[in-house]
Amino acid sequence: MTELIIYAFLFIALIGHTLMASKMYRTVHADESLNIKEKNDWKLKALIFPGFFFGKYKRHKTSKK
Repeated sequence: MTELIIYAFLFIALIGHTLMASKMYRTVHADESLNIKEKNDWKLKALIFPGFFFGKYKRHKTSKK
């Protein structure tokens, strides 16, 4: 039973990670103010820690205006 709970938690964490990374990918891809290198840098960061870097991207975006 403990094993099942652990696997369920890991599955939910993986799905959450994937959904957050895809949200960041779409947001970065739609941003016309970034060049291709900057877009690729942000997309690569989304693969590592999407929640953390999406927050940094949002702060970077608001400070740039």
